[in-house]
Amino acid sequence: MATFPENWSRWKTLLVHDWLTGMRGGERVLEWLCRGFPHAPIYTLIHNRPAVSDTINAHPILSSPLQRIPGIERHYRNWLPLFPAAIEWFRPPPADLVLSTSHCVAKGFRPPPGARHVCYCFTPMRYAWTFHDEYLGRRGWKRRLAAPVLARLRAWDRAASARVDRFVTLSQHVRERIRRFYGRDAEVVYPPVETDFFTPGPAPDAGAYDLIVSALVPYKRVPLAVRAYGELGFPLRIAGDGTERRRWERDAPPNVRFLGRRSDEEIRALYRGCRFLIFPGEEDFGIVPVEAMACGRPVVAFGQGGVRESVIAGRTGEFFDAPDAAALAAAVRRAAARAWNSGEIRARAMEFAPQRFLEGLDRAIRAGLEEQNES
Repeated sequence: MATFPENWSRWKTLLVHDWLTGMRGGERVLEWLCRGFPHAPIYTLIHNRPAVSDTINAHPILSSPLQRIPGIERHYRNWLPLFPAAIEWFRPPPADLVLSTSHCVAKGFRPPPGARHVCYCFTPMRYAWTFHDEYLGRRGWKRRLAAPVLARLRAWDRAASARVDRFVTLSQHVRERIRRFYGRDAEVVYPPVETDFFTPGPAPDAGAYDLIVSALVPYKRVPLAVRAYGELGFPLRIAGDGTERRRWERDAPPNVRFLGRRSDEEIRALYRGCRFLIFPGEEDFGIVPVEAMACGRPVVAFGQGGVRESVIAGRTGEFFDAPDAAALAAAVRRAAARAWNSGEIRARAMEFAPQRFLEGLDRAIRAGLEEQNES
């Protein structure tokens, strides 16, 4: 059971998160901060109360003026150009510490005078810097119209990074991105994985299917896996929901099933029962593969991004190096030919247990506050 640093109760802390519209990896990190700072208010662009956990909803949550736009929780990405102004709109009270969790604009929150701002940066603004092709296509009118907007967002994002006193990030992969885009260094503290919850267990149909657990959005590359399993013919189950689900499900072969959004308990049962966890996208870290490994299951993953820092080739999973269906299918065949040690796979996942995250983040926060005292 993880224990929280005693220091945290002594600081007046403000939490900042981009938006609260679902429970993905970023919100799982935020939950741990909510437990560690139980009285801290959360500042966010948009709050969809039914879509987030009781742990988060127990905090005072202050939303930006974007909250007043009807239906914005379903179409918030359409309002991306307004996000910088919306995060700058807040006028927070005095505090010791601003702790932001950001993959978009939360890092641009204006801290109150005298507060130190520590940002746990999932990535520099994803929509402005990376994954253009997945969201906008390689060419066409969307790309042309978006170009000047994205240029302004990149300029704002670079300037807003100066409001952060200390960057912390979730992988060496993103650390290099922060250096390249912001000219700043960051300390790597791997995100927490619920290793006490995700454990090996009973699985009546173990090995009868392979599994994807993912948001169904363009950069996740789920269609790549659907095409590969059309060739392989082996059952593939896909848990998750998102903007692309209907289109991808319509084009899927009969051996591929879309399960929709599932509870944490259902996801754990799916992990326990799968033959392999399939991870076709390039992620900043990738909590899902570590959750599957915590359940003793091997991973077949695209061999770029943060997953290179968690999965060990030949011991806890198999990589494929080209983002195409043939390369994925070949990696699945290689994985099927191996004997896997579930105990060794589980042991690797334990290196990402929550206690390590809490201790690493505490060191980074204390270093940031000590820098203030020395200046």
